[in-house]
Amino acid sequence: MLAPSRIMRTTPQQAGGGRQRASLVAKARLAIKEGSKSFAAASRLFDRTTRERVWLLYAWCRRCDDIADAQEKGGALGDQSDAAKRLRSIRLLTQRALDRMPTADLAFDAFGQVARETAITPDMAEDVIAGFALDAADWRPRTEKDMMQYCYHVAGAVGVMMGVVMGVARDDEETLDRACDLGLAFQLNNIARDIEEDDAAGRCYLPLEWLAEADIPPGQHMKPMFRTELVNLVAQMLDIAEVHEAASRLGAKNLPFRSRWAVLSAARIYGAIGRKVRKQGAAAWDHRIYISGAAKARHVAAAYFEALVNRPKLPPEMPRWSRRDFAQAAARKPVPDPGETEII
Repeated sequence: MLAPSRIMRTTPQQAGGGRQRASLVAKARLAIKEGSKSFAAASRLFDRTTRERVWLLYAWCRRCDDIADAQEKGGALGDQSDAAKRLRSIRLLTQRALDRMPTADLAFDAFGQVARETAITPDMAEDVIAGFALDAADWRPRTEKDMMQYCYHVAGAVGVMMGVVMGVARDDEETLDRACDLGLAFQLNNIARDIEEDDAAGRCYLPLEWLAEADIPPGQHMKPMFRTELVNLVAQMLDIAEVHEAASRLGAKNLPFRSRWAVLSAARIYGAIGRKVRKQGAAAWDHRIYISGAAKARHVAAAYFEALVNRPKLPPEMPRWSRRDFAQAAARKPVPDPGETEII
């Protein structure tokens, strides 16, 4: 029987889906510890409130990535069928979280909590989700701009949200631009390191135009006969990453000391990944490159003094690409009707 309308109750709107904030923070802390040791190490440098908000945001990013790739905690890719359905689920759950509605998924409730506490907007979230949409469509970059668009959606847009979480005002365009630069640098370094892993999963984020100019047939860039050409292409990518990394330091100077220290530590650690790829040349993909705990500690110590002095050098050149080249390119798709979507 249908319940009489007089006793029907609507679901109350509550930040975090009604969960206790402390529980969300504890689970989010575990997610970042398991998902990214480098990011987890850098996050400890924030003040407590910022640190907890960073964890809450990371939990959402990690969960979205896992749903999009049908994987568990960043592990091996699962069955890639029904990618569109998984993407619709991400959008629906994210919108419910932003509407302060329960999602039955802790990571999305965590996102609802941090969005409520900060100035994160639906457009910022959609810019990140657009990156998952590109992968769901089996998209490949044709030009350098295409590659940078992908990097924006999967990392630069996260950098913008991180800036907001650290207290940067939404109208502080300069500082948010620099936060985006750091995300772009991170992703370019990740792509350079993970070329072999991506190839094994049937993905390639090197622009087709770059491959054509180097006379590398599509899908053949990991073949031994093209290793020299691949090293040159990756060096070109890392040059771009270093320009964005240098520019990001100009924005870090506007942050509170502990946030500045954390950001500069992350910049140094992720930058070290790219520099190690460059140094190893043709052997860079024989095994996965990582930064040791001792090396991370050295980068954190160096970042402390860099943050203390807080006089970043003006880079010899500023980045060619900015978030304004890509933020408006995100597809503004409406959230699907819940009746048409199966929640993962």
